[in-house]
Amino acid sequence: MKHADFFDKLWLDYCRIAPGVKEIHDAVAARDGQVVNDHVAFRTYDLAPVNLAALERHILALGYRRFSPYEFPAKKLRAYGYVHDDPEAPRVFLSELKTAELSSFAQGTIRDLVGQVDPARMDRADVMWAGPLWRPVSRETWAKLAAESEYAAWMAVWGFHANHFTISLNHSSTFDSLQSLLDFVQEQGFALNESGGRVKGSPDVLLEQGSTVAAEVDVDFANGETARVPSCYYEFARRYEDPSTGKLYDGFVAASADKIFESTDRRA
Repeated sequence: MKHADFFDKLWLDYCRIAPGVKEIHDAVAARDGQVVNDHVAFRTYDLAPVNLAALERHILALGYRRFSPYEFPAKKLRAYGYVHDDPEAPRVFLSELKTAELSSFAQGTIRDLVGQVDPARMDRADVMWAGPLWRPVSRETWAKLAAESEYAAWMAVWGFHANHFTISLNHSSTFDSLQSLLDFVQEQGFALNESGGRVKGSPDVLLEQGSTVAAEVDVDFANGETARVPSCYYEFARRYEDPSTGKLYDGFVAASADKIFESTDRRA
């Protein structure tokens, strides 16, 4: 599969499950004339056969290479950034939850979910938008996971999807700052992630980021129960020139990404 086809399919799936993202895209495009995707992010657990390495092979098969590793001790996550030689290809961010650092309840729950996955299903590139590959959890189980790790709870409900796409301010002709773009998105009626400040990062770290708060949607749980849970969100980024390369910085900033993760946190 060509990387352009991969991201086209991923975008259609993302719009299907994430309320408002198509409206944001179209509003920015109507004002700016274009929308360029800076990066896409995925989540997973660190257990085979669904761990980061299992997802990574599909990204590498598209022509990407690992760029930088990242650690998020407070959220018990590790991640990698990926770049492509094609300057038009968006960057990719893959993260996984370090399940051994969770409670015995969370570890047992996640092992049960992952144990339902057919390893052969992970061989197909479309697993990246396959959703959950396990039976629905109960609402009680989801709530207990969420109290410990919103990331763990999000994965239990949503499984494999693009967690977010990202609008690149560097390709904008009308927005002169990330703050102005975020203000515009808020004016369209969308809530913003204020954790750590509306704009996370700075020119000093070569990257500024902001995001919406994931809209809540009705999800069917086991036993016929239904509840509203956060889906996916839209991110916005501005990159600055890296003095060491003379090109735009391709990496991510862990301190900022830590706060961006909270865009799916019910308590945000």
